[in-house]
Amino acid sequence: MKKLIFASFFILLTISISPNQIFAETPLDVYMNDFYSKSNQASKILKEIETDLKEGSRKNVCSRQREAARLGLLANKSLIKAFKVAGTEPPIEAIKSSQNRWESILNDC
Repeated sequence: MKKLIFASFFILLTISISPNQIFAETPLDVYMNDFYSKSNQASKILKEIETDLKEGSRKNVCSRQREAARLGLLANKSLIKAFKVAGTEPPIEAIKSSQNRWESILNDC
């Protein structure tokens, strides 16, 4: 009897814990996650550069600045793809402004 109760409990626990459905990311989620990830990385690098410059250190500033700009440009591309996947028109002016800012950061060093 104890074995039957234990087996029933184990089966019930297994069924309730195991996922019934797998939630896959949609292409929109993939592109938006990529956009947020890359833009956050780029912003973090720029903040680190700013802190280093305030402290008087210019170590690897240009290479890190270029890396941040490359990440920012890739983030913009992911954002455009996300809008296309969603079937909506991207805010062209805002994206172009961001694109120009990242390109100026890339080219200024």
